[in-house]
Amino acid sequence: MPASLSDLKTGLATLGLTKNLVIAHASLKAFGSIEGGADTMLNALLDSTRGVIMPTFTYKTMLNPEVGPPRNGMTYGTETDLNKMAESFHPDMPADKTMGVLPEILRKHPQAKRSSHPIQSFAGINADAILNTQTVYNPLAPIAALADQDGWVLLLGVDHRVNTSIHYAEKLGGRLQFIRWAVVQDRVVECPGFPGDSEGFNAIEPLIEKYTRRVPIGDALVQAVHLKSMIKVVVDQLKTNPFAFLCDRQDCERCLAVRWS
Repeated sequence: MPASLSDLKTGLATLGLTKNLVIAHASLKAFGSIEGGADTMLNALLDSTRGVIMPTFTYKTMLNPEVGPPRNGMTYGTETDLNKMAESFHPDMPADKTMGVLPEILRKHPQAKRSSHPIQSFAGINADAILNTQTVYNPLAPIAALADQDGWVLLLGVDHRVNTSIHYAEKLGGRLQFIRWAVVQDRVVECPGFPGDSEGFNAIEPLIEKYTRRVPIGDALVQAVHLKSMIKVVVDQLKTNPFAFLCDRQDCERCLAVRWS
């Protein structure tokens, strides 16, 4: 039986986030089916929180240069064909499909605002001050601002491998960040502060158990994690183990660059 708006709101209400801003990540497929789809989910989130932001990243703006700085987690000069297809960022550019359906529904909402980073933009409702903190030099600033506002991470049928906020915690803990390049109008813009890989992020789960609230809704597990507490756990872990939360893939250029740094 499809989950209704009432089902979603009832489940989300148990998380107790009506007075909090959240950064949400979602897989609607994980719920089985939802009456009204992504629009219903967004309405439930807006009714159950103080405000919502989501990543609306746009990877098709990116270029792979012929040369660049060392230990940058990429092989230069290998994406000539993709470079030819790179598109200039514009405010109405759809969020990358890897973000899922919901961020694009949020971006197109008449009350939504979107930041202007050419690769790592965020969209939100009732969160303008959070979004306004982002610059091309500090792409994860909205997460810092969200933590300062007692924000929460909301994982809707997804796990920590899509938890963008862990990337900010890694940066705060001194982990190597990368440079990427994007097309904006008729020029190429250098974008520092690009994060590493996230395949190893599920290792955080047992470490943040006491900061996590959970509720099943439909076929999905929904998790809410207190952002500031999670950030502290990540930073503390990196102090004792600088390789914490890296993946084990031998072909992961970003994790290898961190190990060599």
